[in-house]
Amino acid sequence: MPRLLFAPTGNAIWISHLDLMRLFQRAFKRAGLPLTHTQGFNPRPSVSIAIPLSVGVESQCELLDFELYGDQIANDEILSRLNEKLV
Repeated sequence: MPRLLFAPTGNAIWISHLDLMRLFQRAFKRAGLPLTHTQGFNPRPSVSIAIPLSVGVESQCELLDFELYGDQIANDEILSRLNEKLV
Protein backbone atom coordinates (compact mmCIF):
# COMPACT_ATOMS: atom_id res chain seq x y z
CA MET A 1 0.00 0.00 0.00
CA PRO A 2 1.56 3.33 -1.04
CA ARG A 3 2.05 6.02 1.56
CA LEU A 4 2.17 9.82 1.32
CA LEU A 5 3.44 12.32 3.85
CA PHE A 6 1.53 15.57 4.37
CA ALA A 7 1.70 18.47 6.79
CA PRO A 8 -1.51 20.02 8.13
CA THR A 9 -0.39 23.56 9.00
CA GLY A 10 -1.94 27.02 8.92
CA ASN A 11 -5.71 27.00 8.46
CA ALA A 12 -5.64 23.25 7.72
CA ILE A 13 -5.35 22.54 11.45
CA TRP A 14 -9.06 23.38 11.77
CA ILE A 15 -10.15 20.56 9.42
CA SER A 16 -11.53 17.57 11.33
CA HIS A 17 -10.30 14.04 10.69
CA LEU A 18 -13.42 12.94 8.79
CA ASP A 19 -13.41 16.08 6.65
CA LEU A 20 -9.73 15.51 5.90
CA MET A 21 -10.54 11.96 4.76
CA ARG A 22 -13.26 13.31 2.42
CA LEU A 23 -10.88 16.00 1.17
CA PHE A 24 -8.30 13.41 0.12
CA GLN A 25 -10.93 11.12 -1.43
CA ARG A 26 -12.20 14.02 -3.55
CA ALA A 27 -8.67 15.11 -4.45
CA PHE A 28 -7.84 11.62 -5.73
CA LYS A 29 -11.04 11.59 -7.78
CA ARG A 30 -10.43 15.06 -9.26
CA ALA A 31 -6.81 14.13 -10.04
CA GLY A 32 -7.99 11.10 -12.01
CA LEU A 33 -6.32 8.62 -9.65
CA PRO A 34 -8.52 5.50 -9.37
CA LEU A 35 -8.75 4.41 -5.72
CA THR A 36 -9.73 0.86 -4.87
CA HIS A 37 -12.80 0.44 -2.68
CA THR A 38 -13.44 -1.74 0.35
CA GLN A 39 -15.54 -4.85 -0.05
CA GLY A 40 -18.90 -5.17 1.62
CA PHE A 41 -22.34 -3.64 1.83
CA ASN A 42 -21.13 0.00 1.91
CA PRO A 43 -17.94 0.19 -0.17
CA ARG A 44 -15.67 3.14 0.65
CA PRO A 45 -12.50 4.39 -1.03
CA SER A 46 -9.39 2.81 0.46
CA VAL A 47 -7.77 5.90 1.99
CA SER A 48 -6.68 6.03 5.62
CA ILE A 49 -4.73 8.41 7.81
CA ALA A 50 -2.49 6.55 10.25
CA ILE A 51 -3.17 8.50 13.45
CA PRO A 52 -5.98 11.09 13.57
CA LEU A 53 -4.99 14.45 15.01
CA SER A 54 -7.15 16.54 17.26
CA VAL A 55 -8.63 19.68 15.72
CA GLY A 56 -6.27 22.61 16.20
CA VAL A 57 -3.07 20.54 16.33
CA GLU A 58 -0.32 21.26 13.79
CA SER A 59 1.94 18.54 12.42
CA GLN A 60 4.84 18.34 9.97
CA CYS A 61 4.62 14.62 9.18
CA GLU A 62 1.27 12.85 8.82
CA LEU A 63 0.86 9.57 6.96
CA LEU A 64 -1.81 8.86 4.33
CA ASP A 65 -2.19 5.27 3.10
CA PHE A 66 -4.06 4.59 -0.14
CA GLU A 67 -4.39 1.96 -2.82
CA LEU A 68 -4.85 2.51 -6.55
CA TYR A 69 -6.10 0.01 -9.11
CA GLY A 70 -5.24 -0.29 -12.76
CA ASP A 71 -1.92 0.61 -14.32
CA GLN A 72 1.06 1.43 -12.12
CA ILE A 73 1.47 5.22 -11.72
CA ALA A 74 4.82 6.71 -10.73
CA ASN A 75 5.02 8.33 -7.28
CA ASP A 76 6.12 11.66 -8.80
CA GLU A 77 3.06 11.64 -11.06
CA ILE A 78 0.74 10.94 -8.11
CA LEU A 79 2.28 13.79 -6.10
CA SER A 80 2.10 16.28 -8.95
CA ARG A 81 -1.55 15.45 -9.71
CA LEU A 82 -2.59 15.70 -6.07
CA ASN A 83 -0.66 18.91 -5.44
CA GLU A 84 -2.28 20.46 -8.51
CA LYS A 85 -5.77 19.73 -7.11
CA LEU A 86 -5.04 20.59 -3.48
CA VAL A 87 -3.48 24.02 -4.02
